[in-house]
Amino acid sequence: MTTEQLVLVVDDDDGMRTSLDALVRSLGYRSATFRSAEQLLCSADARLADCIISDIEMRDGMSGIALAAHFSINEATVPVILISAYVDEKVYAAGIGAGAVAVLKKPFVGKTLIDLIEATLG
Repeated sequence: MTTEQLVLVVDDDDGMRTSLDALVRSLGYRSATFRSAEQLLCSADARLADCIISDIEMRDGMSGIALAAHFSINEATVPVILISAYVDEKVYAAGIGAGAVAVLKKPFVGKTLIDLIEATLG
C-alpha cells in the first residue's frame, strides 16, 4: 500500500517514538515524529496531519490529553489516538472527553493499534 496520509507520533520516549514510527511506515503511511506536543504544534506538519498518536504523560509541557483537546477544538478532522502506561477510568474518560478516538494502555497489542490507525484513516 502506498499512501500520502501523514501520521504524527508524539512521545518523549525515544524507543517508543522510534517503534511507533517504524510501525506506521510499515503500514505504508508517511510519519513524522516529535518529542513533545509543543514541538508538533510548532511544525508545519501539524496542519498536514491525517492522524496523531500521542503519549499522554510527557516529562515537560503539554499532555497528550491537552493535545487531543487542541485538535478537537482547532482541527476537528484530525483524529488523535492516545497511549499511556497509566490508564485508569479517570484518564480514559479525560482522553475521550478531550476528543481522542481511543485511549490505549501500554503495553498494548500492536494489532489493536494497527486496526485503530487503519479504521481512522479509512
